[in-house]
Amino acid sequence: MTAPGTGRLDGQVALVTGGGSGIGRAIVDRYVAEGARVGVLERDSGRAAALARDHGDRVTVEIGDVRAPEAHAASVTRTLDVHGRLDAYVANAGVYDYSTRFEELGENRVVEGFAELFETNVLGYMLGASAALPALRDSGGCLIFTISSSGLYAGGGGALYVASKHAVVGLVRQLAHELAPDVRVNGVAPGATLTALGGLAALGAADRRLDAELDGIDRHIPLGFVSDPADHAGLYVLLADPRDSRFMTGAILPSDGGLEVRGAARRPKGAR
Repeated sequence: MTAPGTGRLDGQVALVTGGGSGIGRAIVDRYVAEGARVGVLERDSGRAAALARDHGDRVTVEIGDVRAPEAHAASVTRTLDVHGRLDAYVANAGVYDYSTRFEELGENRVVEGFAELFETNVLGYMLGASAALPALRDSGGCLIFTISSSGLYAGGGGALYVASKHAVVGLVRQLAHELAPDVRVNGVAPGATLTALGGLAALGAADRRLDAELDGIDRHIPLGFVSDPADHAGLYVLLADPRDSRFMTGAILPSDGGLEVRGAARRPKGAR
């Protein structure tokens, strides 16, 4: 790991939601390694304590739920109070519907599941962007949204999840249009990743973990393996570094093992 203060993001400050586990934790770790100081909004106190233990004063954590406007306001305020500025805001916290088919939902579960999932995966992003925007305008900074391969095509989740991630693609594009030239807005679309992504309480799946349910998925990925969270983190560095991405806004960077070309048979490793 690169020593703090010697990397591509030296002197910058970022704020990451859901930064205590999975892709969010990998982003925080990589940002610190690249010289950034990081604020985190995390709802799990144990994960918050682990961040403080592992990164010391390089990272500050606010405990709260991304569905609550006051949690975003508090996390932005604390980041600014401790670190003095904000250059990159990463909206990352999310939940999954575990590919529950639409016909299995029924009217009541559609309503309850929609509210829980969209309030986290879409409204949470909008609330965070709104809270961070004044500081990002001051710094000429950027918004970065974690999307998913499910934001680009179907089959990676159920109707609720896929619809939410398509909505985030629209949000990236509209905010990029509205906020230019002051703030860049981009997204990263990871594919199958070994994370502890949780499910919906409304569907009785709050305790499920994605990394426990990905056996055999590698057979459907052209590159032949399921990713680790760290496999995506470099893209968030690229989008936060204005030297390398200052002419990028409204872009969605896929990191999915080649899922868009999965119709072709995968060659054995080493074959030509």
